[in-house]
Amino acid sequence: MEDVKNTVAKNIAELRLLNNMTQAELAEKLNYSDKTISKWERGESSPDISVLVEISDIFGVSLDYLIRSESIDKELIESHKAQKNYNHVAIASVSQGAVIFVALFAFILTSLISDKVSFQWLYFVYALPIVVILQLIFNSIWFNPRNNYFIVSLLMWSVLVAIHLSFWHFGINIALIYLLGVLGQVIIFLWSLIKKPKRITSFIEEQAEL
Repeated sequence: MEDVKNTVAKNIAELRLLNNMTQAELAEKLNYSDKTISKWERGESSPDISVLVEISDIFGVSLDYLIRSESIDKELIESHKAQKNYNHVAIASVSQGAVIFVALFAFILTSLISDKVSFQWLYFVYALPIVVILQLIFNSIWFNPRNNYFIVSLLMWSVLVAIHLSFWHFGINIALIYLLGVLGQVIIFLWSLIKKPKRITSFIEEQAEL
């Protein structure tokens, strides 16, 4: 049992370093403290089976690969990681490109139907918040969640710009709406300061050390 614990400790540390990830970053993904990650990597304790599954998913390896004693094939991991990242970027790009395609199609169709219509450029304005929403979704699932605060800010401002330009097109100036953006930016900043609660097992371990 001790050998398995040491093997898991070694593999977690190697996979983390191979993925250029700090203990704090891995802890954030698992909702544990960096102290707990450090204890795992020193072999002082070991994550339970459900957490091992999460770790294997994060690093793109099988559970068996994580607990076996053979040395990690770094080239295989790098290849798998690169392919996985490529697929994620490709899916996100295609989805966002599809939104622009629909906006362009609507622009062309509206222009062909009537030459008296002048609002079709707004389709691209409305497409921007949708593209940002998709980026927020994909970033939350596949990329760095820390960037969500920036993406949410971009979403808020893109929505405000869309509303402003919509009213401006019909001769109504509502530039004061950007005051909502200033307040919203403050709220987003305060939101970014909120820390996630640690898992109960991590909390118990830290209390036991005191």
